[in-house]
Amino acid sequence: MEKEPIFDVAQLAHFEIYSPKLEESVTFFSDILGMEEVHRQGKSVYMRAYEDQYHNTLIITENDEAGLGHMALRARSPQALERRVEAIEKTGYGIGWIDGDIGHGPAYQFTTPDGHKVEIFWEVDYYDAPNSQQTALLNRPQRRPKRGVPVRRLDHINLLAKDTNKNVEFLEAVLGFNVRERILAEDNSDIATWLSVSNLAHDVAIMGDALGETGRLHHICYWYGYPQHLQDVSDLLIEDGYEIEVAPIKHGISQASCMYVYEPGGNRVELFGDAGYLIFDPDWRTVEWKAEDTNQAILWHGGSNLPKDFFEYGTPLRSKEPVEN
Repeated sequence: MEKEPIFDVAQLAHFEIYSPKLEESVTFFSDILGMEEVHRQGKSVYMRAYEDQYHNTLIITENDEAGLGHMALRARSPQALERRVEAIEKTGYGIGWIDGDIGHGPAYQFTTPDGHKVEIFWEVDYYDAPNSQQTALLNRPQRRPKRGVPVRRLDHINLLAKDTNKNVEFLEAVLGFNVRERILAEDNSDIATWLSVSNLAHDVAIMGDALGETGRLHHICYWYGYPQHLQDVSDLLIEDGYEIEVAPIKHGISQASCMYVYEPGGNRVELFGDAGYLIFDPDWRTVEWKAEDTNQAILWHGGSNLPKDFFEYGTPLRSKEPVEN
């Protein structure tokens, strides 16, 4: 008999990135991606995209090196939160409760098997736009910003892991994530896996760390809605001297139009030009790609090859040689 699905986690709610160039990173997200700065506290700046429902979806915290501070999940109910905390504590990866943070209430913190810090909560603050940001479009939290090419909402996060399968199994068994697509090595281990708890093709992706490190970040992602915006923001990025890693392409996995750029702190940022496909089938069959199809799976069209260090570059930065598989 198949196990009953777990529906206790609703979505990816926000993430925190570290930056050694705090103000330059804030300028990038504000002036180029059109995000709003909504709060400052200590060494952290809280930001949001204009269609994010919650108070903030991005925290940028000043730090000696770039990387992931934490990612946050929202439970579906107070009871769902209690159930997931109980399950997490049984794994030994729990850290403990915090009173809350800007934008949300009490949260339980834990790590993935690879060491990425995660928190899960129920109580959130919805964004209350000031008069200058009010919009007559009542199903939108705020007016569309007039800076840069504004991203619309948080989309997903991609984590690098030393042991891909161990982390994927944790997300499945403990948090209820569903594997939507994967790239398999010859021994059927996961080279990379895309998982979600929502209708998106992925809320979280896990990719093998080619340097054999633990707890690193591959990228965070925000969504536009229209592929043309990728061309528009590319002009701004080039004019202002930002480094575009991958010009606009289309993924095979997820079918999304996208591009990759480095923000000034060193973290990789993906921009989605559309949502690709959505999943409504409750019995979705995982799409499996072979290792030899990796380049096509990630780069369906729009370029010939991925950058050489696409699977090696992550934050914090490391200079070790790739691990031989």
